[in-house]
Amino acid sequence: MKDQKLFKKIVSQNNEYERTPVPDNQLKSGKSFLGMYAGEHTAGTEFVIGPLFVAHGVAATDLVLGLLIGNLLAVLSWGFLTGPIATSKRMTLYYQLERITGKSVVNLYNLINALMFCFLAGSMIAVSATAVGIPFNLAMPELTDWYPKTAGWIVAVMIMGTVITLIAIRGYNQVAKFANVMAPWMILIFVSAAFAALPQLGVHTLDGFIVAAKEVIWTGVPLPGISKFTIWHVIFFCWFCNMAMHIGMSDLTILRYAKSWKYGFLSFAGMYIGHFVAWIASGILYAVFLQNNVNSNEFAPGPIAYQAAGIAGAVCVVVAGWTTANPTIYRAGLALQGIFPQTKTWKITAIVGGITSLAACFPALVMKLLDFVALYGLILMPMGAVIFADFYFADKFGFQQEQALNNKKTFTWPALSAWLLTLFVCWLLNYFYGLELFFLGLPGWFVAVTLFVVFSKIKFPALKTKLA
Repeated sequence: MKDQKLFKKIVSQNNEYERTPVPDNQLKSGKSFLGMYAGEHTAGTEFVIGPLFVAHGVAATDLVLGLLIGNLLAVLSWGFLTGPIATSKRMTLYYQLERITGKSVVNLYNLINALMFCFLAGSMIAVSATAVGIPFNLAMPELTDWYPKTAGWIVAVMIMGTVITLIAIRGYNQVAKFANVMAPWMILIFVSAAFAALPQLGVHTLDGFIVAAKEVIWTGVPLPGISKFTIWHVIFFCWFCNMAMHIGMSDLTILRYAKSWKYGFLSFAGMYIGHFVAWIASGILYAVFLQNNVNSNEFAPGPIAYQAAGIAGAVCVVVAGWTTANPTIYRAGLALQGIFPQTKTWKITAIVGGITSLAACFPALVMKLLDFVALYGLILMPMGAVIFADFYFADKFGFQQEQALNNKKTFTWPALSAWLLTLFVCWLLNYFYGLELFFLGLPGWFVAVTLFVVFSKIKFPALKTKLA
């Protein structure tokens, strides 16, 4: 009992500066961000996305060029769009939005954001659980599964969720420390697993790998019933799979601790170690799995990695899922803390961890991960455009910056109108012109910026909603 009280006292003293700028003495070095980005983006999602390119018949040349270009665009988005605003304001995304949109709008945003973070973290816990369950011969999910099959699967998920939540409760310092410790070792195993699997594809030399890459792994021919991906799919997928984090401004919450705005460019560690190397590595592992399991409908990252690279592959899956779920639960906790500011962050994070662990029991989160990631980024993206426009264009176009704060309002129209109408325009582009989800972010961002600027200059009817 005494130990429990001591633990609560320690975690309650964590100050995450949810409603104040981060002070100078709490700023972090570039090393923290290198570890965070490398760990978070060499993750459980890579064991889904890498095989996606194989299944959709991306050609080897298109894959390499697409990864180089798309990941560069993502790094530039973090560096030039997110980094400068984060280090200038040094506030969480949620509090910054509250100052612009008012408490009522940001509560809706925070709720949606937190739930999506929970589902994303839940999918990563499920990915780790597929590896944890290997020694116990747990029945693994298949592509068509929506519900858990066994009690053993639920137990494995709950154990993983509890451990990950306990680390997230400790706050940013512990999340960054965990990523720094795990990332180098995890990346090494990720690469080693791919190299260990290559002989199973008949590859023993560099020339042999080039031939196998074109003829066996990334053949340019999709699997039966799967659509064909081109270089443009790869570019936009790389750029916008983390749309919510950079142009959607979610990483304001993380980069507010950076000593320099240039630390946004340190996202290259995640893009080129994670999204470049890890996607290629997981594609190799999936090619081995397909070769050994013709017509298999199983899609469990743990067994896929274990079959190709043994214990090292299974361990890599566990840690990769862990390092994504950790900061994602932390972000979800901050989102809900914005709705309940009087509640301690550690308590909110614990609740989020429980919701996440429950969601992770459903394999559909993994099977539908790509659709979910696309939709998630698109839904949150307009609010990132609102923050960008409010920061850069208020003086230039003559409208008031941070309208809710300066007018003491709990609700303002411009941001909400821009958010909803942007999503409607994106739906029209998808429904009538067939523009796929991952292509909608680019036109959608410009639409959101334009609408917010226009609406901010219009005098909407005043509402009697004063801040308490």
